[in-house]
Amino acid sequence: MNIIIGIIILSASFLFAMLGLGGGMVYVPALNWAGYDLITVALPLGLLLNGLNTSFALIQFGRKKLVDWKGGAFMAFSALIASPIGAYTSKYVNQGNLKLLFAVVVFAAAIRMLMQANKKEPEAKAQLKKRIIIGIFIGLSVGFLGGLLGIGGGFIFAPVLMALGYKTKEAAATTAFVVTFSSFSGYLGHMADGVMNWPLTLILVGAVIIGSQFGARFMSNKAKPKMVKKIYAVVLIIIAIKFSWGAISSLLN
Repeated sequence: MNIIIGIIILSASFLFAMLGLGGGMVYVPALNWAGYDLITVALPLGLLLNGLNTSFALIQFGRKKLVDWKGGAFMAFSALIASPIGAYTSKYVNQGNLKLLFAVVVFAAAIRMLMQANKKEPEAKAQLKKRIIIGIFIGLSVGFLGGLLGIGGGFIFAPVLMALGYKTKEAAATTAFVVTFSSFSGYLGHMADGVMNWPLTLILVGAVIIGSQFGARFMSNKAKPKMVKKIYAVVLIIIAIKFSWGAISSLLN
């Protein structure tokens, strides 16, 4: 079973590293499906793999000079501040309605991504001051929602960065930078309750290292912006459907 999970994690790591995302939305359900306890094994290990995937991908992106370190740093720090506040607020909010609204926003982002897939890449990013101000606002907003809904939110950062004039590869690379911080902070929060299954952990860490390196290298060297935008759109639509289903189920129960 560990080998099967390893293959799933390897494949997911390749895809999500290419997009600058962690892949936790696949890691955690896959581990839980394999029979591992959600709270003590699947969730902390999924967050660890999430952070490792983006951090190893970041090495490749950094070598290619695709990362906006300054703009990304403000976004990442803002998300780190807002995430615990969102987590604390979650017990006071009806998450069913919020998830449905969130699904609509994500679906709209997917449609916009599809509409822009055939357009030329932007010539220049917005000015640094504008990127920092909007980055702080988005970091606070997405970080808060991420803490509130228990998600990473990385799939929202990339469309926003593209709207700010980032080229597709730069948006994926900078998203990886932001997601690395949020993933490891989430892992540290769950680590105290986690149980380390060392044979499983070593297999999956190896799978993530291999998948992330190949995924980031493919994005840096061979991936076409048009193709990447379409893949982003498909992933966003899947996420929107998942949130819609969860929201509708919670409202009916």
